Amino acid sequence: MKSLGPDFVRRLPENSEAFGKKNVRAGFIKIDLWLLLGLLLISSFGITVLYSASGHSTAMAERQALFFVLSYGILLAVGQIRLGFLERWAIWLYCFGVILLVLTLVIGVGAKGAQRWISLGFTRFQPAEILKIAVPLTVAAYFSQRHLPPKFVHVVVCMIIILVPSALILKQPDLGTAILVVMSGVIGLFLAGLRWRYIVLTLAVVAAAAWPMWNYVMHDYQKKRILTLIDPEADKWGAGWNILQSKTAIGSGGLEGKGYMKGTQSQLDFLPESHTDFIIAVLAEEFGLQGVLALLACYAFVIGRGLVIAWRAPSTFGRILAGSVSLTFLIYVFVNMGMVSGLLPIVGVPLPMVSLGGTSLLTLMMSFGLLMAVANDSRRAL
Repeated sequence: MKSLGPDFVRRLPENSEAFGKKNVRAGFIKIDLWLLLGLLLISSFGITVLYSASGHSTAMAERQALFFVLSYGILLAVGQIRLGFLERWAIWLYCFGVILLVLTLVIGVGAKGAQRWISLGFTRFQPAEILKIAVPLTVAAYFSQRHLPPKFVHVVVCMIIILVPSALILKQPDLGTAILVVMSGVIGLFLAGLRWRYIVLTLAVVAAAAWPMWNYVMHDYQKKRILTLIDPEADKWGAGWNILQSKTAIGSGGLEGKGYMKGTQSQLDFLPESHTDFIIAVLAEEFGLQGVLALLACYAFVIGRGLVIAWRAPSTFGRILAGSVSLTFLIYVFVNMGMVSGLLPIVGVPLPMVSLGGTSLLTLMMSFGLLMAVANDSRRAL
């Protein structure tokens, strides 16, 4: 019997529940209702908690609401793009992003010891955000044209695709974004069917490189973050202050919390960066464990919907892209909550769609637009 190959086009039955009733058409716009609903729920959490964490700043909440409106517009626009177009242009977006990263190191704008932005006069932007989208797109496009599982040479090429922009981002330095870019590409590589012997080999290389990286690559402030994770009490008035106050806020919230806008750690400014990286501590203090679990349920709903879209995608490109977007979003949530609760070093990763942020929010919603594009492509395959 002739093999159908690893990338045959699957046809879903007409009454498929995955994309039959969940995808609707509003005029010329196709929408995945379940995905949109989950994102709207998280957005509601974000605006609510941000208003309290910002010291009841109406201006900050309105600014974030404006970015939400713009980001949802981008999500719906990107969601209408056909996957064939995205697959063809992925490499060009990747090259454009890498060129901008090089320019950032040459003519970029510096702040607090980091050179991460390019100034346009009226505003500035962070080119590294482009690679959060370009890397998973390029990895998916690369493997869509090859037999899977990938051969060793394909794994090497994929790692080059991932590590080139990651090294440039690390040079800025921006460890948090570099980690996220690496993970977005590695997840795509894993979804392509990476053999276990390559995974074991990679882990061995990482373990062997740990000591040289500590001595010759990592900056002093990055080493200090790791040492602070191990023993925050060693410098509780300095490097350990953030994590100790964060854990105090989380623990004091208990099951039901102290009440909205009644958290002492955040309202009395004991908790630094309460409206950005440490905003989950504000939620835990004011809404308690039940509030955190409610937000986690919303995150799980969106991630689950993304994995369903990946599973139902009719092409290798769509499956890898949707899976990468969904699982990278999981990494965002895990890294932020892990660092705020003292399980991971502080690397400056905001809580997605809850922390204050404009460029990062627009980039994130663009990635969800890619996810919706995969869902719409699956609908066309019916």
